[in-house]
Amino acid sequence: MIETSNFKEIIKKSQKRCTKYQISKQRIFPTRTLEGKEFYKALEINSTLIKISRPFMEILYDFLKGSGFSLYLTDKEGFVLSIIGDEDIINSISKVGIVEGADMSEKSTGTNAIGTSIYEDCSVQTSGGDHYINAYHTFTCSAAVIHDEEGYITGCLNLTGRFHLAHPHTLGLVVAAVKSIEYQLKVEKAQNELFIAYQYLNKVMNSLNSGIFAVDTTGVIKAINKSACSMLDVTEEEVIYKNADKILDNWKYILGEIIAGKDYENREVIYPYKDKSKKFNFNAYPIKNKDNKVIGIVAIFKDIKNIYSLVNKYTDKNSSYNFHDIIGNSQEIINVIEQSKTIANSPSTVLIQGESGTGKELIAQSIHNNSSRNDNSFIAINCGAIPTSLIESELFGYEDGAFTGAKRGGQPGKFELANGGTIFLDEIGEMPFEMQVHLLRVLEVSCFNRVGGNKCISIDVRIVAATNKDLKKEVEKGTFREDLYYRLSVIPIFVPPLRERGGDIEILIEYFLKAKAIKLGKPVPKIPNDIYEMLINYTWPGNVRELENCIENIVNMDGNTSFKFENKSLEKNETRLSKKPFEYDMCTLEQWDKRAIQNCIKKCSGNITKASKILGINRSTIYSKIKKHDS
Repeated sequence: MIETSNFKEIIKKSQKRCTKYQISKQRIFPTRTLEGKEFYKALEINSTLIKISRPFMEILYDFLKGSGFSLYLTDKEGFVLSIIGDEDIINSISKVGIVEGADMSEKSTGTNAIGTSIYEDCSVQTSGGDHYINAYHTFTCSAAVIHDEEGYITGCLNLTGRFHLAHPHTLGLVVAAVKSIEYQLKVEKAQNELFIAYQYLNKVMNSLNSGIFAVDTTGVIKAINKSACSMLDVTEEEVIYKNADKILDNWKYILGEIIAGKDYENREVIYPYKDKSKKFNFNAYPIKNKDNKVIGIVAIFKDIKNIYSLVNKYTDKNSSYNFHDIIGNSQEIINVIEQSKTIANSPSTVLIQGESGTGKELIAQSIHNNSSRNDNSFIAINCGAIPTSLIESELFGYEDGAFTGAKRGGQPGKFELANGGTIFLDEIGEMPFEMQVHLLRVLEVSCFNRVGGNKCISIDVRIVAATNKDLKKEVEKGTFREDLYYRLSVIPIFVPPLRERGGDIEILIEYFLKAKAIKLGKPVPKIPNDIYEMLINYTWPGNVRELENCIENIVNMDGNTSFKFENKSLEKNETRLSKKPFEYDMCTLEQWDKRAIQNCIKKCSGNITKASKILGINRSTIYSKIKKHDS
């Protein structure tokens, strides 16, 4: 256990030394930074220390990646030799001159974890005001001295983060890593150092929420933390020193990928142990010896449900529909399917247009699932459902402290979550005008900044947008950017309304009757002829969605319905057609066409199906002609 009770006394003595050195608290930069040949000479002198320490720094950073920390390795005098960590904290610290080559001794930078630990030859943690120089008050640092085989100081390892991240575990993590480095210096037998490293790191591993275990190249588990045991519902005794096949049935494949030098990150794996079926987000990293040979693997995983919880109520990561789920055999819908299949694998943006209820998202999901991106995320976001004040952070995420109420550590946006996959921007016509320029930039350069951040995040996302509005008219009205419209409509797809899909209503009625009967646990009802005729002849302004809801109503009511069939558009057309009768012997061919349709519909009591058979044309043509005559 690390003794911390004497830290205050150590820091107090250090502060007195700094006063004696006449160091200004207003100083920002170290008094000395090695550069050029001088720095390369320091690297050469300490090459063994760097070579042995760097792998352990990488193992340590694998545990801390994304948590806001960076690691610093120095020589025995306190000159920084190597840095690894999160880019944002490294950049922040570099602004006060802490870079490779910087002198971190007390005489150069006052009281700090590195300089004080080297002076006192002990592990030290400094946070906020513990630092002598004011510019360092925003940081917390934990440092441990590295000794050679004879007990002499040969270097120092330091872990730095922002002040609010201060925690005793960070110093324990550094001390454990230093112990492993010292063992490596003594023994240089890779398998033994890996085992010893995990013995020292075990307590720290158990403080993490992620599941972690380490194996050798034969697949034997050398270490496992409590979180992993809890997620897998096993005890340490059941799996330690056992083959990893007991945990993952595809372990040999994973091991082969790692040995072949391939990345194995953010994969979805299924856990089959004890007849369970859990899904995890899985990452595996190689441990290599001095000859760059893989000698083991560190595996880190999280319950995939926790990963998905990042996606809030406005987002749907599921894409369960495919082209075979689209019901209908009219030429109109077949054309849409064929067009969508043709462009499915293209990276170009797609703009799906159509009335509400026509199945625009079904087309979008089918395009995604028929593309090479189908193993990655499909994220749908309704641009009209998110408050204007939140849409930027929802799409692009935000950094820690970006605004009041922001989650600690920040949060990724939907574009980050969709990286490698597809993002579906539904109701794109409802996107606030001021946000459209941000979306346009993403389309142009494939990168963006989080709210409150300055790091440009590059992405590979296929954008599919949808709207029931006429975006050209919105452009004319000034509510939609013209440049964004043309960027989105590289591949325009028009989904026809149900009334123009000749013969599909009957097919959809049959399909929904069976589907809703199964859903409701009821028998498929027999629909009375008069209701069936109304179903066939209704214009369905709400399209497939309205028909589906109507059929569910019918199944619930055992064949009857409380649905109101109001063919307002047809009634309007019929009224207007009958307002001005004309003479049989003095009219144009177009007028004869109009009268023939009008009379036929009237004789058939409004039954469009019967009228279409008598006239020898399909129902969509009748509606088209009525619309034409009515214009």
